[in-house]
Amino acid sequence: MLPGERLGGAATVVLRLLLAAQIVAAFEPISVGIAIGAASALTGYLSYTDFYCRFAECCRVEHPLNASALKLDLEEKLFGQHLATEVILKALTGFRNNKNPKKPLTLSFHGWAGTGKNFVSQIVAENLHSRGLKSNFVHLFVSTLHFPHEQEIKLYQDQLQKWIRGNVSTCASSVFIFDEMDKLHPGIIDAIKPFLDYYEQVDGVSYRKAIFIFLSNAGGDLITKAALDFWRTGKKREDIQLKDLEPVLSVGVFNNRHSGLWRSGLIDRNLIDYFIPFLPLEYRHVKMCVRAEMKARGSAIDEDIVTRVAEEMTFFPKDEKIYSDKGCKTVQSRLDFH
Repeated sequence: MLPGERLGGAATVVLRLLLAAQIVAAFEPISVGIAIGAASALTGYLSYTDFYCRFAECCRVEHPLNASALKLDLEEKLFGQHLATEVILKALTGFRNNKNPKKPLTLSFHGWAGTGKNFVSQIVAENLHSRGLKSNFVHLFVSTLHFPHEQEIKLYQDQLQKWIRGNVSTCASSVFIFDEMDKLHPGIIDAIKPFLDYYEQVDGVSYRKAIFIFLSNAGGDLITKAALDFWRTGKKREDIQLKDLEPVLSVGVFNNRHSGLWRSGLIDRNLIDYFIPFLPLEYRHVKMCVRAEMKARGSAIDEDIVTRVAEEMTFFPKDEKIYSDKGCKTVQSRLDFH
């Protein structure tokens, strides 16, 4: 028998085993591993891990972040947020390039609704794990959905600790996103303080390669005031730097009972690495959002429709009418009418 024929026979065996593995995948994951392992052993050409990860999602702790792809996503898809783009890119790149971080990366996004906080968390998730928000290693908590009852705070704290511990044990580079932090009952988030601190391990588990992201409307008024002050003094919004807002934000949410971080040990212990402001969006940014939505729908860009949708939005302050009061949040629904 020729070598090519032997290889073809082995390939056939691999294919059959793979098909069998796919059939049982929904019922017994262990069987999948056995089948794939057998295929690998038979051929001698395949790595178990590499082969398995072609067909199932794997946690690749050492998988490098494609900084260029993240930069392109942020620059092309996020409008009017130079600070968020710059800080998130540097923070994630630096963290993922560090082989031995001293603590998990913890980011807190702040700004009014419609400014891009949820959208950016989605972009970040997609760049860290290929399946994005659908990944088994990306976990989204919504305060009003997962932690609705104030009288159940202790239960929520226990559940949250168990959930995070279990998932980080499975994948060290897990991502945890907490939406609607401004609606989270005070004290709940402090349950995860030990996981965000400078500990090598907590009960035998290392959390140092995990990422935590908080999304909050709290601090939106402080951000808008700073942006307005720049505008009224003739400065460009692009001249606003992180140092102009971060100290005000951290103090503001610490003292805001409706921030989810009210008097939180996470702030007191400096465990949040960056407070990232999302600036209010101007008319020109709303038009960018409309164009992006039309492009996403596969529609030709019609500037007349872009203008009409943007002009249907309401803007504040009452006299200047500079910023969209809903950001780009209603662009999709409004575009449906055109």
